[in-house]
Amino acid sequence: MGQSESGHFHVCSGLRSAVPLAVVEEILQVVRVCRLVCHEWKELVDSAAHWRERCRREGIQPQDVSRPPVNWRQFYFLTKKRCNLLKNPRAEEEFSGWKIVQNGGDCWTVEDNSVEIPNFTVAKYFVTSYWLCMKQQLIDLKKEGYSAAFMDQLQPHIKISDWYAPRCDCGSMYQICVELLDQKKKPINTFEPEPVFFPQWNDQQWCEMTHVFKDYGPGVRFIRFTHGGRSLFERATNSHIKNHVCSFQGDLVTSKVILQWC
Repeated sequence: MGQSESGHFHVCSGLRSAVPLAVVEEILQVVRVCRLVCHEWKELVDSAAHWRERCRREGIQPQDVSRPPVNWRQFYFLTKKRCNLLKNPRAEEEFSGWKIVQNGGDCWTVEDNSVEIPNFTVAKYFVTSYWLCMKQQLIDLKKEGYSAAFMDQLQPHIKISDWYAPRCDCGSMYQICVELLDQKKKPINTFEPEPVFFPQWNDQQWCEMTHVFKDYGPGVRFIRFTHGGRSLFERATNSHIKNHVCSFQGDLVTSKVILQWC
């Protein structure tokens, strides 16, 4: 009897196999370590079809289905891991996770929130004083699950967001600096806008500072986030810039650092 011509080459040996390609792809959805088995398996696992199907199976879909991801593998991993890389961004654990860099005047403090913040339900926020107050976090990307190969090859966008507000009865200043660092903690790319100044008797509105790092090149291993501010009027009370931080935030209310797909 002659052999059927509907078979497929064995994925590793090149021999004819009765296993259809679709079945092999099903197997590779389950087998977690397979790229090193053979060249054919590596090609299948690296294919856009494999990662598109994996996203479908796990219910991971782009918000705008009319604009599918250019890189489905990158989209899969960044969506699965999408989270704020800053610890304790909303002052829920006092200053846990933060390094106080400058602590002037009456020092940093935490206050209960009494005003509405756009798109947030926040119980507390960080407050600066009448001399400069700055605090900082160093994010180790490897410890957060982003390998050197992942960062160098995919170079996901790094989005920062920081909410801040002045006191109404006192002029104040807010500033922020975010650095992408190499293995030796030397800056590769920096976002450091001009300080933001608020006049006395302002309307005390919350503001958001945002920035997206793109095309920053290989070598990024750490992210250093530093922010704070001060009152422009010396008096014996805390003022004056409030921060709410979820990835990165005068009264500072919330800050965020997120890796995302393009």
